[in-house]
Formats: sequence, structure tokens, C-alpha cells
Amino acid sequence: MNTTQADEKLFHGWWIVFVAGIGLFMGYGPIVSFTFGVFLKPLITEFGWSRGQVSLAFSLSLLVMSFVFPFVGRLVDRYGARRVIVPSVFFFGLGLMSLSLLSANLWHLYAVYIGLGLVGGGTAPIPYSNVISHWFDKKRGLALGLAMAGLGVGTFVMPSLAQILLTEFGWRQSYIIVGVMVMVVAIPVVALFLTETPQMRGLYPDGEPDSVALSPRGQQLSGLSAREARQTNTFWVLVSAFFLMSASVHGCLIHLVPLLTDRGVSPQLAAMATSLFGGALLIGRVGAGYLLDRFFASAVAVTFFCGATLGLILLWSGASGATAFAAAFCVGLGMGAEGDIIAYLISRYFGLRAFGEIYGYAFGAFTLGGVVGPLLMGKAFDNTGSYSIGLGVFVVASVIAAGLMTRLGPYRTWEAAPAT
Repeated sequence: MNTTQADEKLFHGWWIVFVAGIGLFMGYGPIVSFTFGVFLKPLITEFGWSRGQVSLAFSLSLLVMSFVFPFVGRLVDRYGARRVIVPSVFFFGLGLMSLSLLSANLWHLYAVYIGLGLVGGGTAPIPYSNVISHWFDKKRGLALGLAMAGLGVGTFVMPSLAQILLTEFGWRQSYIIVGVMVMVVAIPVVALFLTETPQMRGLYPDGEPDSVALSPRGQQLSGLSAREARQTNTFWVLVSAFFLMSASVHGCLIHLVPLLTDRGVSPQLAAMATSLFGGALLIGRVGAGYLLDRFFASAVAVTFFCGATLGLILLWSGASGATAFAAAFCVGLGMGAEGDIIAYLISRYFGLRAFGEIYGYAFGAFTLGGVVGPLLMGKAFDNTGSYSIGLGVFVVASVIAAGLMTRLGPYRTWEAAPAT
């Protein structure tokens, strides 16, 4: 039986935001990206690999996921988010557990991380942002920010949790525990409570009858096709900015723990700095989401991107101790804001007709930047014994990214095509 708008004391869309937040908490970002640095040195110690060799595993994973994202988005547009998320989470959990069986063969590590990249796209923001964008229009920025906050909470919790598990159980058992946790938490929540559109509950977007009405699944939504979007200058400005900023913040994130321990910081404090990075990411997501509903997204993006640049400059200057924690916080703010901005701008510039696929291309550029950044940092360290050159490149890249965001023209709010 459908629930009418009058029966709702709290708009059901906010419960969907909560469900999406739980799913993102257990997704690829917090589980893989934000714990990779914690496991990096134990793997090096166990197998004798170099930092560049181990970093390549993460880069390969993101490279694969970058090309998978448009396909994931297309599946979400066609079949719905839940049918994509649930099997993806299942195989993602199995992949994490299989890391406990790693051998000394470096290609074993690469094969597992490539597998995580193949299935990780279904646990990332694309399917969840698609659902949120259907449930909200006027409050879309805040809703996206709050949903992404689940990812931010995960990035705050997971590094320290991984360090605790590593200390208590060793790295092999830690991977098993994390893999089981992902499947036990995310699969039941998404399978039971994620509703694709407000129409499925007899509701309107934003909980307002005069809000923009979206067509039921199967009817045409307004907006550009993926092919049409790729032919616009706006698309390429966006993906270029996302790529450059992503390379900068991911390169910093993945190597933050070894970078700080090289400067005399204890492993536990270094893991806490990564958690602080995640906490800033959480603030950036919610804060940016709130601001996106009130100000032009370009101004919001430039503000947060400049903050990330400041953090990179501090790390480049050799910051340690409290200054390094402040730098991690600034970089985390920029990374957090970018997650909201990508989804918001795709919906505003290109509509919801092919939102999943277009967002897949844009988020693919974001993750492709995550391939280049950590690999560059690892290679720079292997060649020079220092992260200085890599950090200097990232400072320049982040400045260019902020400049690109000032070149966006006005965006429009797309309305759904009338039912025929």
C-alpha cells in the first residue's frame, strides 16, 4: 500500500539518505582507499616489496574502476541501484577476505586489487547519488552531502579501526574481519530499505507536491544523453578539474601514513592523522552540500579546492606534528567537497535522463586521478627518497583545478518530461 504525503511526519527521502550513508560507509572509499596506507608498510615488511610496487596495486584497482564506472552508471539507469549494489557488495566483501591469502607473488596482490576495482564501482557513490537525485531537487545539495557523510564517517573510522585490528590480529585476519563486516552490514540494509524513487511510495521529490515531478521508471526523463553531454565544453572542464584535484588529494592520502612516519610520527598517530583527514572529508561533504543549495557551485568548489591547496603546501614545506594534522584536515575538506560537487553539477548541467552514465564518466575521471596521484608519489619516493617532488606537482595541479572551476557557465535545473 502506498504511503501518501500526508502520512509522512518526516519525508521518507531522508531515510533513503540514511540508508545511502550506511552503504557508502561500507563502500570502496573508506574500506580500500583510507586503509591502504595502514597496510602498506606491513605488506612491505612481509614480502619485501617497494612502496612503488605496492602503490601500483591501488593504482591498478582505481584504473579498472575508472573504466567500469560508466558501465555501472548505465546499469543503474536501466535496472535500478539496488540490483547493482547488492551483488557488488557481496563480491567486494569476498575480495577483501581473499587478501588474507596473499602470497609473495606480487601479481597475486595486483590480481586481487584489480578484482576489487571491477566490483567496487557498485559500492561507490554512483548508484546512491542516482537514487538521492531522484528523491530530491530543491534540497539535492544537502541530501547528497548528508548521504556522502556516511562515506566521510567511514573514512574517519576505518583507518584507526584498521590499525587496531592490525595490532591485535595481524594483517591477514584484519582483511577477513573487514570483508565480513562489509557484507553483514551493507547487504541487508540496502536490500531491505533502499527505495529507488519517491513515486514508489506515492511521494514527491523533496516531500513537496509542487516540487519537480519525476517520471516513473521506464518513461523518459529530461536531460542530455551521455553522448550529448560529452560533446559539451562544460563536461570536459568538469572532468579535467575533477581529475587534477583527485590526483592531488589521493596521492597525499595514500602516502600520508608513511610520509608522516618518515618524519618521526608514530604509526598510531599517523593513522589518526588519516582519520582526521576522513573527519575533514565528512565536514566537507555536509558543508559543501549545504552551500550548493544556496550558492553557485563554482564558488563553493573554488573555496574548498583552495583549502586543499593550502594543506598540500603545508605538507610540501615539511610539516610534521600539529601542522601536519592541520594540513591533513585542509586536504580532506577539499576531497570531501569534490564528492558532492561532482554529483550536483552533473544533475544540474545534464539532467537525470542519463545521470548514472554521465556521472560514471565524471567519477571515472575522479578515480583516474586517484590512479595517477599515488603512483606518482610512490615513484617519486623510490627515485629520490623523498615525497617533495610529488607534493610540489600536486600543489600546481590543485591550483589549476580551482581555476577551471571558475570557467563554468550558469547551470540549469532540469524538469522531468511529461508522461505521455
